[in-house]
Amino acid sequence: MGLVSGMFMGMVFGISLMAGWRHMMKYRSTKRIAKAADIKVLGALSRDDLKKICGDNYPEWISFPVYEQVKWLNKHLSKLWPFVAEAASAVIKESVEPLLEEYRPPGITSLKFSKLSLGTVAPKIEGIRVQNLKKGQIMMDIDLRWGGDPSIILGVEAALVASIPIQPKRRIDYTLKAVGGSLTAVPGISDMIDDTVNSIVTDMLQWPHRIVVPIGGIPVDTSELELKPEGKLTVTVVKANDLKNLEMIGKSDPYVVVHIRPLFKIKTKVIENNLNPIWNETFELIAEDRETQELTVEVFDQDIGQDKRLGIAKFRLIELEPETPKEVNLNLLSSLDTLKIKDNKDRGSCTIKVLF
Repeated sequence: MGLVSGMFMGMVFGISLMAGWRHMMKYRSTKRIAKAADIKVLGALSRDDLKKICGDNYPEWISFPVYEQVKWLNKHLSKLWPFVAEAASAVIKESVEPLLEEYRPPGITSLKFSKLSLGTVAPKIEGIRVQNLKKGQIMMDIDLRWGGDPSIILGVEAALVASIPIQPKRRIDYTLKAVGGSLTAVPGISDMIDDTVNSIVTDMLQWPHRIVVPIGGIPVDTSELELKPEGKLTVTVVKANDLKNLEMIGKSDPYVVVHIRPLFKIKTKVIENNLNPIWNETFELIAEDRETQELTVEVFDQDIGQDKRLGIAKFRLIELEPETPKEVNLNLLSSLDTLKIKDNKDRGSCTIKVLF
């Protein structure tokens, strides 16, 4: 009886195993056929169809066929990223910490990174285009995208504040939170740190900025490749009209800050208790790229603690003709970011004279 029962169970198990194997093979075959059909449909799509499907995230090689896909490079970059991220973090720390110390706001005794990690997600190169425009010169355009997971903590030492973490987002933007302390412990501390860090990071990352890397290990003179000033911009801050009054008693005490690069700001004198001030002060700024750079004009109200911004405006340098002076009346806005504008009330204007 036991022998018969064992033979019967063995047959049932064998038949079940064969049936399962057949079902799995049929399932895999169906999946392969469906995948082949999808690939055939995608292969028949035009570039316009692919753009519609991908939206704003389509890679450059779809728009411009001269861009080459570099899947092999992305594969190696993913493997090397832990080492690259560690080295890059060390370079950023060595480069940025001296700047943080140099532009450290009053009241802060120390401004250093407590933690700086670029995360585990490697950048992705969507496409590369190589052009040979001049003899002996090669220009390489790289479509690089990075949705990383960096972790950066900036340690701030002050009388009542221990440290503050800065968590970068995809745009040059961040939030400030307190670690072991309170941002409200020192009046205006959050705004001071925000302005300092934003100026340094923006100046390092925004165009024009050029990094020259010698290739091949042979010492060469790279001075000709360094980004050089294109010209000098002479700015005269003439006056402001109909400024917004932020004072409860009396009138605002306005002054103007002008700059092309955030690290090189120039400030006028303060005119007290006046909403229609006249300065007539002249400054000189360096412009590296007239076609892309802008002159930023900010009007502030001097106050106890943190000064308040009365308005801001920008002027594109491309609108200037060389050696031709121009007088411009700029309408002031509460912010250059339209998403942050809470009201559309008139904030007055600022008149400047510029010469490139």
